[in-house]
Amino acid sequence: MIPVSTLSGRKVALFGLGGSGLATAEALAAGGAEVVAWDDNAASVDKARAAGIAVADLREADWSAFASFVLSPGVPLTHPEPHWSAKLAKEAGAEIIGDIELFCRERAALAPAAPLIAITGTNGKSTTTALIAHIIAHAGRDVQMGGNIGRAALTLDPPGPGRIYVLECSSYQIELAPSLNPTAGILLNLTPDHLDRHGTMARYAAIKERLVAASDTAIVGVDDALCAAIADRLAKAGRPVVRISTGMAPDDGLYTAGADLMRATGGKAKRVASLDGIGSLRGRHNAQNALAAAAACLAVGLTEAEIQAGLATFPGLAHRMEQVGRRGHVLFVNDSKATNAEAAAPALSSFPRIYWIAGGLPKEGGIEALRPLFSHVARAYLIGEAASAFSATLGEAVPHEDAGTLHAALSRAAEDAARDDAGEAVVLLSPACASFDQFRNFEVRGDAFRTAALALAGVEPVSARTGGID
Repeated sequence: MIPVSTLSGRKVALFGLGGSGLATAEALAAGGAEVVAWDDNAASVDKARAAGIAVADLREADWSAFASFVLSPGVPLTHPEPHWSAKLAKEAGAEIIGDIELFCRERAALAPAAPLIAITGTNGKSTTTALIAHIIAHAGRDVQMGGNIGRAALTLDPPGPGRIYVLECSSYQIELAPSLNPTAGILLNLTPDHLDRHGTMARYAAIKERLVAASDTAIVGVDDALCAAIADRLAKAGRPVVRISTGMAPDDGLYTAGADLMRATGGKAKRVASLDGIGSLRGRHNAQNALAAAAACLAVGLTEAEIQAGLATFPGLAHRMEQVGRRGHVLFVNDSKATNAEAAAPALSSFPRIYWIAGGLPKEGGIEALRPLFSHVARAYLIGEAASAFSATLGEAVPHEDAGTLHAALSRAAEDAARDDAGEAVVLLSPACASFDQFRNFEVRGDAFRTAALALAGVEPVSARTGGID
């Protein structure tokens, strides 16, 4: 835990007692703050009370006594309308901050030179965060990873000299962290998302821009127009910018040339590392993640050899193009995290010969957006409530069948893929749907796929580090 000493002796209101909220309340109390916490969920309030946190309905509190108001990032600050607690804080003139802001203040107070890498973007944040932390740890450095992935920021070990922090930051967290100032800040990409919470795409992009604008080194993916414009603005303002791209070669920045990660300086390029043979980093989207990771690791002093060694041993993330097992030329891949068409596109574009398990609780738009990738699908096995609608979209373009359940689909897909003689065949769970019609969440769905695939006769677990057999 990181005790929040910067608010010691001050009275602090806190709303939102989920996992990170409860951890924040405990960190504030450990640092000497007088915390008054609340949540709209009675069970969360009871849990906090049992943990020794002072709880009281903030509707009835004297807000003039509070120095700060700590808001859970899951609670609306502005859109579609401010939560009642945020309204009360604004009326009282209390600062409204989040746990990432508290982390930043503790870093500034205890170890301002401790390197901080912060990652944001619409897609790829979690993989990039995990990849950076893995590379740093593999190089033998002291690294702490958290934020919007894994551990809440204030549950990490306290800042100290030589300790490197890697934090995934959502737009909600950035909005509540005015002093966020990374050593290396990464903005991967921007596509419409969370507009119900931010109102407009322009506002969403502006919040994301804050992270890189305050960074010692801004690492920006320039393969979409919004991010390219942000990189240009930062450069014109005199900020150090490293552009990364999988589609072009910037004069200064990192880019891909086949499987190689290249670094250009003044128009002259050299190879930093290679993704050749790294199964856990297949696909253009993962190439962008790797470019960002390489740029960040260079910014905090790692060598090219250390970066290559870390890339080569990265195991990948569960449920995100996770290589589960192999039987001969058939590879089994768990992409259960793909809960809509946009999320399924990276996996479908990464493999040329796919036996695709898709379906579940349908999302708006279905799979029409995936039509350009249908040529990669040898056959589809449809499950859940979306089966009928997906069948209509696939039509005659893709051979398909209604398998009903995940286990039935996996069995049929494995049989058909085994008979495919066109090179590597991939049995891919990338549902493009929510899981809730048949599973509690996408993790349970992915676990079920993994367990069932590894139970098939002759299937050997894959080492995600190399794409080979363990």
